[in-house]
Amino acid sequence: MNISQTLPSSLADKTVVIFGGTSGIGLAAAVQAKAAGASVIVIGSNAARAEQAAIEHGLDGWRAADVTNSQAVETVLADIPQVDHLVLLAGTFVAGSVLTADPDYLRRAFDERIWASINAIRVLGDRQAKDGSITLISGSLADRPNAYGTAVLAAASAAMEALARGLALELAPVRVNTLSPGPINTPIFDKALGAGRDAFVASLEQVLPLHRLGTSDEAGAAAVFLMSNTFMNGAVLNIDGGARLV
Repeated sequence: MNISQTLPSSLADKTVVIFGGTSGIGLAAAVQAKAAGASVIVIGSNAARAEQAAIEHGLDGWRAADVTNSQAVETVLADIPQVDHLVLLAGTFVAGSVLTADPDYLRRAFDERIWASINAIRVLGDRQAKDGSITLISGSLADRPNAYGTAVLAAASAAMEALARGLALELAPVRVNTLSPGPINTPIFDKALGAGRDAFVASLEQVLPLHRLGTSDEAGAAAVFLMSNTFMNGAVLNIDGGARLV
């Protein structure tokens, strides 16, 4: 089946800006939004990777910025006259014990998510289309924290969901939603697990209801759904294959 035949037409001629759009879920969302007729600009932390992603997939522009730097965020958004759909998926996997990890490192979980999102939204201001949307990202840790040094990341993920609900009221009629991925096979997933990835995935697949990880394309499609469904607002969309149930 041609993917363009299954995607919504409401993104035609819309401008979509995706922070964290150069790999994984963000890139998959960018490619699918482009196939649905949108003009797509991706923003990543690495300029070479951002340029390569844009060229390889025929996207409409790319930028590079450290999302924790408010001036850098302002610079990459300065020449975009209007954004219909802003997607904020940037963020590394921050894991470390509350008792022993460097507080500045742990703080990055909030800086890359909460404060980066707030900065981008403030910078855009009235250039955010009132009939458009903002999509934030949380993660299954918001519902099911674990004992492996992810307490701060879980807190940041839960805070993203609360932020989106508040913004859905504060920024109305702009729609604001949160995408909450579970175990998705992405580069950040591989990087977080390192050499223990294969063994961990094998054990995880035994208990997951679908006995597999999700794909970037599946999670990207969920992000496109939040952009294109004009009655989705203040919601958390779980894309985890039922992982939060086990």
